[in-house]
Amino acid sequence: MKLAKIALTFAVVAALLLLVAGPGTRLGLWDFRFGFLLMRWALFVGLAAAVVSVILLLIPKTRAGNGTLLVVAVLVSLGTAWLPYNGYRTARSLPFIHDITTDTVNPPPFVAILPLRADASNPPEYAGAETAKLQQEGYPDLQSLTLSGAPAQVLQKALKTVEDMGMEVVAVEPDEGRIEATATTFWFGFKDDVVIRVEPAGTGSKLDIRSKSRVGRSDVGANAARIRRFMDMLQS
Repeated sequence: MKLAKIALTFAVVAALLLLVAGPGTRLGLWDFRFGFLLMRWALFVGLAAAVVSVILLLIPKTRAGNGTLLVVAVLVSLGTAWLPYNGYRTARSLPFIHDITTDTVNPPPFVAILPLRADASNPPEYAGAETAKLQQEGYPDLQSLTLSGAPAQVLQKALKTVEDMGMEVVAVEPDEGRIEATATTFWFGFKDDVVIRVEPAGTGSKLDIRSKSRVGRSDVGANAARIRRFMDMLQS
């Protein structure tokens, strides 16, 4: 019974490490790097608890009377370990970039958001040709959007879409055809900045959008997913 309780305790500890990693970062209790470290600990502790629990289940003497406890320990520990493992696996499968735009040749620049990025580890300038190459390889579907409406009409629809997505609007410049906003991720509370540019194009409009993380070398696909969602909502 004692060994089974120890295994379950380690499984619960792993789950707690995972549960506090994101909210603690979001609340400013620690740096995001420490939050990632907690997730790594959750992975290793969870795997260790799962291995020990399975071994104890295979031993008739320890399994007797402790089967349910050990099964719970296995499920909790494996479930906990799976989440950070899947996150790391996803990160490795995607381009290692954090600045995504539909126009890699002339990306929309940040203007009003610049003061908000003063302490950001990622500079506001576009990262350059290597980032553009990696984006085109990883997200070839992200291209400028041509719409039939007039620029003013498209800008208003884009603004409503930004608001519907729950972003914080920082600036709207109708004369320049520009919207700037900040998106906050749910779990870790990361700040990603967004700029939208609308220009005349023939009888309609051309829209470009850029989404860039303030911290972190990889966004694990978050910025590309945000742009795709924006475009889908805008055209729905």
